Amino acid sequence: MIENKSSKKSILIILAMIFTAHSAWSQIPIDSSKIIKVLSFNILHGATMKGDFDLDVIAKVITDTDPDFVALQEVDYKTNRAKQYDLVTELGWRTKMTPLFARAMYFDGGEYGEGILSKYTFVKTRNIALPYTPGNEPRAAIEITTVLPSGDTIAFVGTHLDHLEDEKDRLAQAEKINKVFSVNKYPTILSGDLNAFPGSTTINILEQMWTPSYNKEKPLFTFPSDNPQVKIDYVMYYPENRWRVLKTEVIQDTVASDHCAYLVTIELLDN
Repeated sequence: MIENKSSKKSILIILAMIFTAHSAWSQIPIDSSKIIKVLSFNILHGATMKGDFDLDVIAKVITDTDPDFVALQEVDYKTNRAKQYDLVTELGWRTKMTPLFARAMYFDGGEYGEGILSKYTFVKTRNIALPYTPGNEPRAAIEITTVLPSGDTIAFVGTHLDHLEDEKDRLAQAEKINKVFSVNKYPTILSGDLNAFPGSTTINILEQMWTPSYNKEKPLFTFPSDNPQVKIDYVMYYPENRWRVLKTEVIQDTVASDHCAYLVTIELLDN
């Protein structure tokens, strides 16, 4: 009986410590100079749900949300189907943001992969090829390192994981992402179309390292854009103690893409 009371007392002490730590963290004053807005947006290679090609419609979704960083998926670079446009550069011009494209594969007379738009210039960039089964679609992760107006250096990563029902490639891609970016020197954000549901093995692997921005009890659905039923678009961050999520939003535009855009307002915290 004495041991049982002692155990209960220890548990109560631990719970009190956790509550106190969480309360203290949540009451840290917000530093407006370190708040950034991140948008993940699968742009369907420039096509719209009307069946036409209209980059102005896509650009309007971006400018209306006024993000600091955009991770773009399904980005064409001078393909025939995209009228030989460099889509990320065209969107950069329309949104007045700095563009960057990363090839995942050659396709249709041009290239296909990921893109990033940024309000800030790049310190460095890199394109990480992700593992895939021969015969399946190659995938990539694009990363920029940049300096915020506050003077803080961060990394921002955009990716698009395999879409097949078989998770084999997605699992390998998630593991590669964790391995590559776990050694990052700077606080890092991961954003993109992960083609996986909350609670799936793919997401569980990523969440071994990355902290998700979504509410696990009630995730906001992002696909399809005309009637969102599932969540497959994400923003995550690392390390957990350097970031605080302030707001998450789904931007539903039924014309611009078959995906909703996913917007997260997040604050960089001091060490």
